[in-house]
Amino acid sequence: MPEAETIILASTSPFRRQLLANAGLSIEAVAPEIDERAVEQSLEGADVTPEDVAQILAEAKAVNVSERYPDRWVIGGDQTLSLGDRIFHKPADMEGARRHLLALSGKTHQLNSAIVLARNGEAVWRHVEIARMTMRELDPGFIGRHLARVGDIALKSVGAYQIEGEGIQLFEKIEGDYFTIVGVPLLPLLARLRELKVIDG
Repeated sequence: MPEAETIILASTSPFRRQLLANAGLSIEAVAPEIDERAVEQSLEGADVTPEDVAQILAEAKAVNVSERYPDRWVIGGDQTLSLGDRIFHKPADMEGARRHLLALSGKTHQLNSAIVLARNGEAVWRHVEIARMTMRELDPGFIGRHLARVGDIALKSVGAYQIEGEGIQLFEKIEGDYFTIVGVPLLPLLARLRELKVIDG
């Protein structure tokens, strides 16, 4: 089999790039030129679920970059955090992170991780995986101390936590794949890349 081709990741997320590189993929990261919040606003009033929103955003990223790089495989990914019908975004500051954790305390929320493969400006495969995350009842004082310990890393995820770090202490129960939780449904993606002969299998 010829040398594996370099796949484009339509993202500047160091977490996604590292996950894919760790899996042995040759990855080039290219920032998509889309306004995610504008895309979300265009969906307001439409009958779309938080899972749909994640997939629509992932596809917008993949297609945007794919149009600029013909004949290349492009991966687009996005993740939404939903509590009922409410979709959370990355907190802007530590006060926002505190409010996120207070809202999620004692409840079960969903992480909806979407992945899309595109080529020549068209999406050729779409997939969404869901993880259900049950947070412990968190004392407001504990939340403050936790955020003081972890610092600004709390601002890098939609839920204001990283389960690969101290954020795991916030949880009572987790139902879902680790890779889905950190933002890439990796096993379905690798399976599809093998089917398409993009990687050796």
